[in-house]
Amino acid sequence: MPKAGLSEILSPGLSVVFCGLNPALSAVRDGHNFSNPSNRFWRVLHLAGFTPRLLRADEERELLQYGCGLTSAVSRPTKSASELKRQDYLSAAPVLETKIRKFAPANLAFLGKAAYAAISLRADVGWGRQPEEFAGAVIWLLPNPSGLNRAFTLTTLTEHYLELRLTL
Repeated sequence: MPKAGLSEILSPGLSVVFCGLNPALSAVRDGHNFSNPSNRFWRVLHLAGFTPRLLRADEERELLQYGCGLTSAVSRPTKSASELKRQDYLSAAPVLETKIRKFAPANLAFLGKAAYAAISLRADVGWGRQPEEFAGAVIWLLPNPSGLNRAFTLTTLTEHYLELRLTL
């Protein structure tokens, strides 16, 4: 298996950086973010209007031309994000903060509640725009598009992502 980590898709001044919890083992193996066919990230981005066409994981760098980027809260890959503990997020927070300050996106969209809840030391966080900022970026909490997260239908996921896109 390749070494831990996955390419980040970042450049200065993006409209939004989507922040996954951590890379999936399959994404690291494939060398591309959200590469598992069961992951709905690329489809949801297209349906919510972030991209004019449906991108494939191997076209991930094209996100930059639409003002979007990708990073992870924790760089260590796992089979499931449930393998991460609160301390993993807390330990990774300074690296994430430095990265967000350096690239200065307008918005940082956490994909799932776990990372932001741990970093903010708040147990109860809701979906959508948050009242505080992180490293100068407006914070959004969006449902995780993982194929393992079946609590959200494709339609419901798209509605949450569309709420963010309409503010850009």
